[in-house]
Amino acid sequence: MSRETRGREPSRRDFLKGLRATGAGLAAGAMSAGAGLATPTAGAAAPAAMGVGRHAHGHGGAPASSVEFGRIFPGLRPFAEANDTVRGALLEVGKPGGIMDAGDRLSAGPTALIVDPRVNGNPTAANPYGSNPDNPTMTAVSTFVGQFVDHDVTFDQTSTLGVAQNPLISRNTRTPALDLDSVFGGGPGVRPDLYVHNADGSVGPKLKLGSGGAHEDVPRVANGDGSYRGLLGDPRNDESVIIAGLHCAHIRFYNRVLDELSEHDLRRFPAARHADRSNRYVRFLIAREVTLWHYQWLLVNEHLPQIAGQAMVNDVLRHGNRFYRPPAGDGYMPVEFAAAAYRFGHSVVRPSYRANFTSGTGDSTSPTANPFFALVFDPNEPAFSDPVSHDRADLLGGYPAPRRYIGWQTFFDLGDGQVKNNKKIDTTISSVLFTLPLPAIAPHTQTSPTVLPQRNLLRQLTWSLPSGQAIARAMRVPGLGASDLSDIASVHRPFATSTPLWYYTWPKPRPSPAGCTWDRSAAESSPKPSSGCCAPIPRATSAYIHASAHSSVQSSSSVTTQLERHRQPQVHPRPLPALRPRGRSGDVQIITQLLSRLSHRDPRVGAKRLPQAQTGSRTHNPTAASGHDADQRQAAWPATAVANLSDPRGVTTLLIADGRRAG
Repeated sequence: MSRETRGREPSRRDFLKGLRATGAGLAAGAMSAGAGLATPTAGAAAPAAMGVGRHAHGHGGAPASSVEFGRIFPGLRPFAEANDTVRGALLEVGKPGGIMDAGDRLSAGPTALIVDPRVNGNPTAANPYGSNPDNPTMTAVSTFVGQFVDHDVTFDQTSTLGVAQNPLISRNTRTPALDLDSVFGGGPGVRPDLYVHNADGSVGPKLKLGSGGAHEDVPRVANGDGSYRGLLGDPRNDESVIIAGLHCAHIRFYNRVLDELSEHDLRRFPAARHADRSNRYVRFLIAREVTLWHYQWLLVNEHLPQIAGQAMVNDVLRHGNRFYRPPAGDGYMPVEFAAAAYRFGHSVVRPSYRANFTSGTGDSTSPTANPFFALVFDPNEPAFSDPVSHDRADLLGGYPAPRRYIGWQTFFDLGDGQVKNNKKIDTTISSVLFTLPLPAIAPHTQTSPTVLPQRNLLRQLTWSLPSGQAIARAMRVPGLGASDLSDIASVHRPFATSTPLWYYTWPKPRPSPAGCTWDRSAAESSPKPSSGCCAPIPRATSAYIHASAHSSVQSSSSVTTQLERHRQPQVHPRPLPALRPRGRSGDVQIITQLLSRLSHRDPRVGAKRLPQAQTGSRTHNPTAASGHDADQRQAAWPATAVANLSDPRGVTTLLIADGRRAG
């Protein structure tokens, strides 16, 4: 509970903030290998009546080990019995054309769905809220950063939709920590197919990278029938061209770190201390740790505050978790998070995107050169659900072709006016997600139904999740009113008083004076629980959050003190000097480009050696304003920064480092 809510009666706002705190707590401290930030302060312990999980080899909400799922509220009853009547009602709630379908006019085409005010879902005189409005405070990439994190921390491959299963005996095939096992696959010894084979017969440490003919692509092998299999730590990172692009970006960053290990002072990284860098596996460990620290820094300091609000993140860092409190050194993935609150991101997906400026015909700074607009999934695509064996007109992944790459100006605000926003977080979902192609459904052991909202709703039965009302009571705050739940009540009346948690955590669409359902300024009043975008940060001593700006691993109190010292302007110590751009176009990868925090409040924040990024017709240089001041900041902040995803003008450099990769 934040400081301003202590000592007064809780409200519905507190309930929503509490849900955000659950997610923020997962991010800040789910993995505990010893003393760390998530150690609750005095008075922060949750009462037993709240049903917070205990750990005694599977007793309570915590599983026997971190490889299984668990619960945050193990004492709460399921929202409904898993029977045919309830399953039918859930399918009705989530059906195409039902109360959750945004009703996008897909026949208008992918370009019109973005630029034509008659069909793009934004407010009109007749509909002040809009049918599927843009969120003016989140750029399009927020959706896919959240999806990339999802694929890093949770993957259920054992349960059956709509059939009750005990999560405590159900394996999570991703590690419940931000360790990028979706990229590294456990290392060269575990997944040698992901790594470059050397002339001497050894494997690694470099990761393989493919090409579609124009720019980077995930590595692939041909199946012999015209289709391809991606070589990935998690196959879901090939579900769309966009998520594949983010995966490639992290590979490129890691490979670049390997190239430049000798150029950086790595003493602050535990893996590099007293290490024999001539050993390939040691170099893998060092470069992996450098990559993870930057990745974790980005999510804790930029992505999480964008969703949870900086005040909530600060509160969790200061006071620890109230609801998610795993045993030390044995964090787990709770199903309330993985199957409900985490899935808010499905609401923000656009029906279509501009993938790049040129459709693979060459690079250009002009957005009108030959842009590749496409639906996420086009139900009119020939062989819609067959294995992908041609260059489709939509953005389904799985196939290499020159135009199937991402020009990131559309997704990040690079200051050139080309960025597009995602959709608002509400109870409507873009219509393209009501007809999924089979290659986009993972795992492939249960491909029915092919309607994403129906799959999410059935999953509430799978894990016997409590109702939203029950969790509100457990958190001791008021729940939602009848008007908030009138739509779902019209489908199945019992859901009005015992609502599926996934549905309950979303706000009902309604106009607001600010014109948006969720933004940072509305973080304390929006019905959106931020849990959905937060993921566990490892709290082993090798995690970034334990390291000082210099080299030591700190205790809970010293880390907290350090974070407090840097609370303004919420920029925490950065782990590595910026990597210099070099090589062919696009060689400044995702995290490197997210290293340049160019805030509109102070465009000089960063290091003197931060790269320039020429995008569109503008070139951004974070230190052009004052070299002297940049030198002073270099001394105070050892060196890198991460893009300010929560600031509409803060993300000014990204994947494209030179004019050859503009679009």
